Amino acid sequence: MFRKSIYKTPAQLRAMVQPGLITAAALDAVRPLVRPGVTTRELDAVADRLIAERGAESNFKLVRGYRHTTCISVNEQVVHGIPGDLVLQPGDIVSVDCGAQFEGWNGDSAVTFVVPDPARPELVARREELSRVTEGSMWAGIAAMASASHIGEIGTAIQDHIEAQGPSAVSGQTYGILREYVGHGIGRRMHEPPSVFNYRTPDAGPEIRAGLVLAIEPMVTAGGEATFVEDDDWTVSTIDGSDGSHWEHSVARHADGIWVLTAPDGGAAGLAPFGVTPVPIP
Repeated sequence: MFRKSIYKTPAQLRAMVQPGLITAAALDAVRPLVRPGVTTRELDAVADRLIAERGAESNFKLVRGYRHTTCISVNEQVVHGIPGDLVLQPGDIVSVDCGAQFEGWNGDSAVTFVVPDPARPELVARREELSRVTEGSMWAGIAAMASASHIGEIGTAIQDHIEAQGPSAVSGQTYGILREYVGHGIGRRMHEPPSVFNYRTPDAGPEIRAGLVLAIEPMVTAGGEATFVEDDDWTVSTIDGSDGSHWEHSVARHADGIWVLTAPDGGAAGLAPFGVTPVPIP
């Protein structure tokens, strides 16, 4: 039996709107600085400053042992990369994961960027394709949340979308879905039950109904699914050295529909191809 506590009240859903928007603003502030010569530490500082200016705090810094506002993962690093002295190079694929806590409620979101490289258009095209596939699978999962009865249907939608792409049109490589790292509930804490798998499972999972808020976050590679944790005890990288991509949004299901809390338009643009129209939280 699943705990009723995973479902929020209408007032609690409304309280989650602002931390979601602050998280989105932090990622938007980082976007123009993802260019050659910039360190991942500089990107982290921009996000940290924006969150503080909005009267919020970094919920990543509330994780025991972590001292940064973002996780920034480059190339074969898929998730949990630590910002530091790494200098971005032309053609890098860069995933930035960020969260904000405001008045006791949390937002969590991730975006993948590809640094321009006119000298290597094939590399850029391959990495942009990986990012598009990952982002598309996220939106497929979010769209499923609008009509699905159980959380397991979200993972099925994500995997179905990725598999429907077939081998990469650029490299011929098939895509891998990380199995050991999954999405989650979100609310008073950044990570809450239930787990949201990014692939099909035999377990239907908890019921999807009004009050459910999930962080839906597929992590996809341009190769094998096997990963390892680097010596810093945080960074997750692919064993085969293939590129990784990570996209994430925090999404609320309410009485009238769904609303993407970490998208300024509530997810309207991303959901349009799936025939889903988000509805603001009343």
